[in-house]
Amino acid sequence: MDTTQLRCFLAVADQLHFGRAAQSLDMLPASLGRQIRILEERLETRLFLRTTRTVSLTEAGAAIVEDARALVMQAQRLEERLRGLRKLDKSVLKVGAIDSAAAGLMPQLLKHLRDEYPDIDVQLIEQKTIHLLPKLLSGALDIVFCRPPDIRDPRINFRTLFFETAVVALPTDHPLAQQSEISITDLAEAPLIVPDRRSRPHSHDLTIKLFLDAGLTARITQVAEEKHTIVNLVATGTGLAIVPRWTARISVPGVRFVPLAVAPGRPLSKLILAAAWTRGTRDAQRDALLSTLDQHLSEIEETA
Repeated sequence: MDTTQLRCFLAVADQLHFGRAAQSLDMLPASLGRQIRILEERLETRLFLRTTRTVSLTEAGAAIVEDARALVMQAQRLEERLRGLRKLDKSVLKVGAIDSAAAGLMPQLLKHLRDEYPDIDVQLIEQKTIHLLPKLLSGALDIVFCRPPDIRDPRINFRTLFFETAVVALPTDHPLAQQSEISITDLAEAPLIVPDRRSRPHSHDLTIKLFLDAGLTARITQVAEEKHTIVNLVATGTGLAIVPRWTARISVPGVRFVPLAVAPGRPLSKLILAAAWTRGTRDAQRDALLSTLDQHLSEIEETA
């Protein structure tokens, strides 16, 4: 059973108010309500009686409160125990990063970290956000650089760093390849390769929203999982792709990356990059990494 849904249930059960419960979990009331609905559908029973003024537990909801609380506490104890066991043999700082951060942020950050803290060894794990955050909670990772999810687990601290700039990946022989920048209207009829929304919602939604804002519909011809795959598909002429600027560091022959033009008064990049770590934990090596990042953040942001 999903402990996130159980935490949402317990927050509402304790507060008997969706707004206050959502605030306690640092999430939107609509997202909290969606989690409760999913849990009710899974259990095939209503857990709350809701009117315009009051929220109360149903008989079924009241019956499972303590069991739900016990499950959440058991899961938390298990995570804490795993973190403790991993700390016993910890000799390196384990850092997780999404692909664009692994290609763009980490080489710069690790260079500065080696200069300022030469005794810290780092193990870098590159994966998607949906895989990184569970590893963070289990203690397998000490800090991750990711896209923060719509529903943020209250056990995790998320710190927004900056927004990554979007560029267009296209074959070098494409008619648009020699332009200094490309607008969305230039791509009106272009076949597009987009990431799978289930694993990369931010990148997928960015492409769709850019077209919608321009009054156009994205012509999607291929969905792919990995950035390496997307760039290689661009090289074969399958289509064009809107990707984070740091993806240009993936060297694939036959592909050029051209900046995406910004419409006047309209922010273009919405690809948030955040640092995330587990609340209530102390880690001198992680703090040293964050301190180094703070000192060089503006310099690194200029390359994003």
